[in-house]
Amino acid sequence: MNKYDLIIIGGGPAGLTAAIYAGRRELKTLVLTMNIGGQMTLTHHVENYPGVDMSDGTDLALKMMEQAKKFGAQIELNHEVSAIEIKDGDYLVKTSGGEFEAQAVILAFGKTPRKLDIEGADRYLGKGLSYCATCDGPFFKGKNIAVVGGGNSALGGALYLSELGQKVYLIHRRDAFRGEEILVDKIKAKENIEIVLNSVPSGLEGTDVLEKIIVKDVVSGAEREIAVDGVFIEIGYEVKADFVKGLVNLDAGNQIIVDQDCKTSAEGIFAAGDLTQIPYKQIAISVGQGATAALSAYDYIQKKSGKTTVKLDWGSK
Repeated sequence: MNKYDLIIIGGGPAGLTAAIYAGRRELKTLVLTMNIGGQMTLTHHVENYPGVDMSDGTDLALKMMEQAKKFGAQIELNHEVSAIEIKDGDYLVKTSGGEFEAQAVILAFGKTPRKLDIEGADRYLGKGLSYCATCDGPFFKGKNIAVVGGGNSALGGALYLSELGQKVYLIHRRDAFRGEEILVDKIKAKENIEIVLNSVPSGLEGTDVLEKIIVKDVVSGAEREIAVDGVFIEIGYEVKADFVKGLVNLDAGNQIIVDQDCKTSAEGIFAAGDLTQIPYKQIAISVGQGATAALSAYDYIQKKSGKTTVKLDWGSK
């Protein structure tokens, strides 16, 4: 059995920051993740992270990973967690690559893209339909592209794709966007982006590859065919937390409920990042939660061992 002080599940900004802080507290730390960076790697331009004027999301993620390794964190990729069980007062984490034990656990596995539930979605996945503009955008240079969604991810994706494609159709089910005004202004200034509001996709058509998207007006009910080579889906994200149901409390949206110290309802289990009920899913907020979760986990482990806690570092006499 591989035993650690702390196991962090997830390699995005929250998980990697937690690993940095845990390593600096000399906790034997293991990060279990499917990949490095999470949603951060889907962002082509990061321009609102403090101290970083502009960065590619993948580059920022790799820097965080190297920093975590510098402070001793062990990072294991391609590990999908299937269960967490209590064992002799500690936690047993079962994954696709083995079983690991730790005194405390930080859940930081983020959210996954919500899938498009219309006819043709499964058929054209990878054949014109994509959930990652940064990953697949370069395949559509000079092509006609549609982006579905109205939040920051959709707006950012449309702007990125407008630099690659001939024309971009931005399709949103409401009459106004939910994203930041600065992004909306940039969208409106782009001559090759056509905004299609009050509309939802109702079907995808083509032969061997995607050739058109069917769009339905939610007000009139009228349908319109738009010839495109690619469709990118940015309709939000969901927390896939089945393996912790019954272990920690979840809200109605399946998000993990935490307090100000990033503690869950289970003693010794903490959570950070987009999977929590904390609003405003941003890299900077995930980083802050990751640091809080790690320090809280250290505090828990110290108390468990009858030692001095981290909270005595501030405001005590």
